[in-house]
Amino acid sequence: MKRSEQRKKKRKWLRNFLIVTTFVLLAGIVYVVAQYNSGLSIGKEGLAKEDDMLADEFKGADPQFGEINVLLLGSDSRGDDDARSDALMIAHYNQTTHQMKLVSIMRDTYVDIPEHGKHKMNAAFTLGGPELVRKTIKENFDVDIHYYAIVDFTGFSKIVDVVAPDGIEVDIPYAMSHGIGMTLQPGKQVLHGEQLLGYVRFRHDIQSDFGRVERQQEALAKVKEQAVSVHSLMNLPKLLGVVEPFVTTNVDKRTLFTIGKGLLVGKSEKIETLRIPVENSFENKREAAGAVLSIDFEKNKNALQQFLSTEDEEGMTGSDNAKTGEFGN
Repeated sequence: MKRSEQRKKKRKWLRNFLIVTTFVLLAGIVYVVAQYNSGLSIGKEGLAKEDDMLADEFKGADPQFGEINVLLLGSDSRGDDDARSDALMIAHYNQTTHQMKLVSIMRDTYVDIPEHGKHKMNAAFTLGGPELVRKTIKENFDVDIHYYAIVDFTGFSKIVDVVAPDGIEVDIPYAMSHGIGMTLQPGKQVLHGEQLLGYVRFRHDIQSDFGRVERQQEALAKVKEQAVSVHSLMNLPKLLGVVEPFVTTNVDKRTLFTIGKGLLVGKSEKIETLRIPVENSFENKREAAGAVLSIDFEKNKNALQQFLSTEDEEGMTGSDNAKTGEFGN
């Protein structure tokens, strides 16, 4: 074959390659934009961007040693004058180990709220938004919070349906109906967005609010497992569109990307969980604020700090993991 013919074939191959590559890139851009807009249309009723509960400027500490603590606040009464956080958690992520941990602080925990005196934990959100919640956690448990995310519960069900279109399987211990606008039958069930929201919000059970906190942690752990699947990666633009109207956060895009990438690397890792107050560290009491959990602060502060420590992440065994998930008093 003549050299000129070889050059022609090479140029033709290169031209075809560039045409195909350009087409794929354009198709990808169209797909991402279409999926994102589709997500926005699903989340168009979101209230997050209209929220007035930010109050003071959030002054989270700078992350140290690649460890990030994000304050997660969930509520369906946002925009009301008496809005309170219906779920209060700390999501901890370690960029080195790619381990994620989840701490639930029970809303009736009786704490000192800076400049406001003794109140239930969830009152901090009403009195001063996420910044006052951050201050309250720092004062009572000496734990630094770096970022916050406020999630409108209306959007939770929509997010679940995008992340897990085939539903999330749970084992319901008994019939649940009061206060959730539906009836969930006992036994293993596959729940979709609205049903899963009812499952995590049901309060009238044997364990009262303790059971609700346990279900919240269970649901988030299972949603996380679905979120790192191939299906969810394909739907990532759509998910971002859905999340946009329902979540108010100061987590920058670079940090979000870092966390997302790390979760993919450590996708087989289970989320470790802790509840504050820990077992055998509190009493049920009645104060001016109503029925509260009067806690042993030293015991709970030590448990929380140990749970979030790097040494704990590197040396925790399987049996130790199980202990962190215990509930009850």
